[in-house]
Amino acid sequence: MTTPSPDKISTADQSAGQFHQGMFGTYSITAADRREVMAYRVSVLTLAVAQLACLVQWAWAGSAWVGPWLVLMAMALGLALHWIHIYLRPLHQALRLLWLLGVGGGIALAYQVGPTQMGTTLLSQPLWIMAIGPYFAALTGLGFKEFFCFHRLEAVGVTLLVPLLLMLALVGVVPLEKQGAFWFLEAVLLLVMAVGKFWLDPAADIGDKSVFQELERRRQRTVG
Repeated sequence: MTTPSPDKISTADQSAGQFHQGMFGTYSITAADRREVMAYRVSVLTLAVAQLACLVQWAWAGSAWVGPWLVLMAMALGLALHWIHIYLRPLHQALRLLWLLGVGGGIALAYQVGPTQMGTTLLSQPLWIMAIGPYFAALTGLGFKEFFCFHRLEAVGVTLLVPLLLMLALVGVVPLEKQGAFWFLEAVLLLVMAVGKFWLDPAADIGDKSVFQELERRRQRTVG
């Protein structure tokens, strides 16, 4: 996250601010901050709903036409990773890179076998998991951030289930077609986590804004 300088914050945003004492000084939660948090929460909720809908359609009607849900999942996670608040810029950029690599792998899979055959190809050729795996690594990172910051038990489920299930499928211990119930569990946990975030104060998702400001000042000094 890049923190705007005070002169770039509108009067309306400043008047909406709430002041807090941080590690490196006083900071305020502005209207712009609240909009960022809302955008993040809506993105995570959209991701959760799209993933659950994708699994439901796959279970009831097959995998031929899950493409629109996959596109929505990719867009939602990308937006969530844009709005997420992480102190360490390299970690934030790493999650974005993983998302980009995973989306690229998904596009390559769709180009190679056709959008309607993506699901069946993953089932029959699990090595394709390596192509889309970075996307799920980014999702795991989001879940870990939520657990690390808020100690939400459902975030633990997301963080552990996603890499474990993909690894078991990749090495052939538990094929993807046998994992349906566990993926439904992961999707429900993600949905519970996403819905629960709307009851949190926006300041909780922002964290100590003075840390962001201090890290940005140090970065600017290094660049300058």
